[in-house]
Amino acid sequence: MVFGLKEMIQEARSSVREVSVQDADEGLRSGEVHMLIDVREPWEWDKGHISDAVSIPRGLLELRADPESPVTNPELSANKDARVIVYCTKAPSARSMLAAQTLGRMGYSNVAALRGGLDEWNAAGLSAE
Repeated sequence: MVFGLKEMIQEARSSVREVSVQDADEGLRSGEVHMLIDVREPWEWDKGHISDAVSIPRGLLELRADPESPVTNPELSANKDARVIVYCTKAPSARSMLAAQTLGRMGYSNVAALRGGLDEWNAAGLSAE
């Protein structure tokens, strides 16, 4: 059986919790969300991103999330139980789904993907840069 992107996303979707932009915004404002991670590429980040988000491109996620990595992001890797939300551009949110699944496999226990990504966040008129 060929296991392509469609199957990978379907598998990730079955194990990843999605949150609405409203839930994510409330969590950020209340301090309940420890970190909001933008997993898009740097050139996409430069075109606009959610305020208070941290840029960790999908291709670097494992390196930044592993506490033993020489290039770890200490804010992320110091507490694998902290609430983390990842996002990309839009639904079906391939990068964010795969990123959230990866973090879960790495032992992060409270990870979710932002449903609809940056496009839905912007459509809701929430804070972005």
